[in-house]
Amino acid sequence: MAEEIREWLLEFKKNTGKMKEQAPNVVNGFAAMYTKIMQNGALPMKMKELMAVAISVAVQCDPCIKLHVQKCIDLGATKEEILEAASVAIALGGGPAWTHLPVVLETVEQLQA
Repeated sequence: MAEEIREWLLEFKKNTGKMKEQAPNVVNGFAAMYTKIMQNGALPMKMKELMAVAISVAVQCDPCIKLHVQKCIDLGATKEEILEAASVAIALGGGPAWTHLPVVLETVEQLQA
C-alpha cells in the first residue's frame, strides 16, 4: 500500500514529461512562475508548501494534495504540521474540504512508511 502514492508520483512525473513535449508553452510558463514563487523569501518554502496543502484541501484537488504533501515532507514538515495546515482548510472550507483529509492522511502515512 505504501508504494501506491510513490507510484502515482512517478507516473505524474512521467506524464509531466509528455505534457512538456506536447504543450511546452503551458508547462514551461507554469514551471517558471511556480519556481519563482515557491522559493524562500519573506516566507520560507516549508511554510509555502504547508499553505499549498491547505489550499489543495480547500479546492478539493487530490493530485495537488499528493504533490504538496510530498514537498512538505521533503522540506522537513512533520505529520502534525501537515495535518494542522489541512485543518485550517477544513475550518474554512467545511464539509467538502473535510472529505479530503483522508487523502492528506493516507499520503503522509504512505510517504513516511
